[in-house]
Amino acid sequence: MLEQYVYKNRKKLRCGYTTGSCAAAAAKAAAQMLLGGQRTETVELVTPSGQKLLLDVEEILQEKERVSCAIRKDSGDDPDITNGILIFASVEKAEDGFRLEGGTGVGRVTLPGLDQPVGEAAINTVPRRMITRAVEDICAQYGYTGGIRVLISIPEGVRLAGRTFNPRLGIEGGLSILGTTGIVEPMSEAALLDTIEVEMKQRAAQGWKKIILTPGNYGMDFLKEALHLDQEKSVKCSNYIGEALDKAVETGFESVLLVGHIGKLVKLGAGVMNTHSRWADARLETLASCAILAGGEAGTAAALLRSNTTEEALEILRGKGPFEETMAILLEKIAGHLEHRTGGSIQTEAVVFSNKFGILGKTPGADSLLSRLQQENGREPQ
Repeated sequence: MLEQYVYKNRKKLRCGYTTGSCAAAAAKAAAQMLLGGQRTETVELVTPSGQKLLLDVEEILQEKERVSCAIRKDSGDDPDITNGILIFASVEKAEDGFRLEGGTGVGRVTLPGLDQPVGEAAINTVPRRMITRAVEDICAQYGYTGGIRVLISIPEGVRLAGRTFNPRLGIEGGLSILGTTGIVEPMSEAALLDTIEVEMKQRAAQGWKKIILTPGNYGMDFLKEALHLDQEKSVKCSNYIGEALDKAVETGFESVLLVGHIGKLVKLGAGVMNTHSRWADARLETLASCAILAGGEAGTAAALLRSNTTEEALEILRGKGPFEETMAILLEKIAGHLEHRTGGSIQTEAVVFSNKFGILGKTPGADSLLSRLQQENGREPQ
């Protein structure tokens, strides 16, 4: 592989290749050995992004009517649990047509709203095209016009699946064969946004009209323990609150409830929709400005600005005030920015909490939306 790099946060990071590229390359190598008869130690694959890969072929098993081989996954500098695993393809002749199937360690779709229909192997559309084209090109090269069956398997897939989003998404029994460009970009934001979108589409396909968004584990725990809502009906959006709201609108939800710790959601009061610290902070500045608008003294605002954390700032507000008035103004600003981001096309409410003080505030329609969600808890979607 001609190595490819990207720069993230001033670091040079090596790119890898996707499970889809591995499956396509393994299928191509197996087809070439099946139809050509000679052992193939390396295989060339051109990814959808145009990147050329030259990959080593491992675990070769040649039989008269079937060939099996594997490609080892290389995720580059991306912290991917699939790095180093073997992805196998078994190719054999069939009576007619082209059949692509998932074997051991490849998940199977059990819920609607995913890339593939319920009951199909979790081999996404682009990898399916890559595998099909790679094998058909080899068939054309050798003038073979009969049928072909391709079986993709991942021996480590069953063990690793529990460490992925797959069980939550309704993909059982293994990993997914993924990728749109064929290349893994380290710490890819696009990959996380794709996961958020998939989860949302799945909820919509199940009939849900309301969606709960939370940045992370704090919010997930708060949903269950304080708000008595089913965590399975929520979607983690990480720092990508603005993008998640965009996708909620695109997917057709009627309402969104955003639940999060003040350390993240306070930034929304300044219109900061990506809450990662490398994009913007504005936490203490936003709290200080809200405190001033609530009638707080300059000394209080200065103390807030000197705080290290939002929890420390809340302690100051509790002692010097005005606490409730500041929270009310903050929630008013958050509501305005949420409405602006969605264009007012869907109901968007927020609940802001802290680990020490519990619920700090809610946007005007949050209680009504919460009540409806709590009533639906454990019931069929509506």
